Amino acid sequence: MKILVAVKRVVDANVKVRVKADGSGVDVANVKMALNPFDEIAVEAAVRLKEAGLADEVIAVSIGGTDVQETLRIALAMGADRAIRVDTGHACEPLGVARVLAEVAQRESVGLALLGKQAIDDDCNQTGQMLSALTCWPQATCASSLELDGVGGALVTCEADGGLETVSLSLPAVVTVDLRLNSPRYVTLPNLMKAKKKPLDTVTAESLGVDMAPRLEVLKLREPAPRQGGRRVADVAELADALKPFAPQTAKMGAL
Repeated sequence: MKILVAVKRVVDANVKVRVKADGSGVDVANVKMALNPFDEIAVEAAVRLKEAGLADEVIAVSIGGTDVQETLRIALAMGADRAIRVDTGHACEPLGVARVLAEVAQRESVGLALLGKQAIDDDCNQTGQMLSALTCWPQATCASSLELDGVGGALVTCEADGGLETVSLSLPAVVTVDLRLNSPRYVTLPNLMKAKKKPLDTVTAESLGVDMAPRLEVLKLREPAPRQGGRRVADVAELADALKPFAPQTAKMGAL
């Protein structure tokens, strides 16, 4: 069985994001980039399934320019067998990404598609669900546990608002992973060097027959207002006085 893992190049989680002066987007010039943390967990899950003998090949897929090759090399260093870069000149929106992944999954005859539940740059949390709809494969989202039975099925524990939900899926299927699924392995320098010898193919969205033209237009991007500092109160009476301006709103919310 082949496992497809979608990976995305994002701004490093430890970097403070700055908005461009004209509000047209995020300034990524000279900013440290990294593999999306949720996608890193998906790669680790795929590699562990292969190490357990439940998969034959792990294919990492990313969309973008030549700069995403570095991200794919990290996935290869973690244990992916080969990588595919889909070159496109358009912005990557969830629907376009899902269409690309669906086409690659069909051409590669994969049995399982693993994705991070969301990317930390746009936080859309849409691509996995759209991929499931396009392929007509069953899906499990926000997975905190994933087990394959070896006979064409998977048992997935999903994190829901009210607790945990365990679902049984028939393969092929789409699974989006959450933070608690595993702890990704550390990528060592020797493995990074070995990753340079692994296959990394480049195709275009046009050759896949996928239309990635943007459907959305960003009108304005702005940073959130600075958080106001708190203050200490001497006693309950002073606290009650401080909360009085919010009393009507609180009472209204309680009535709802």
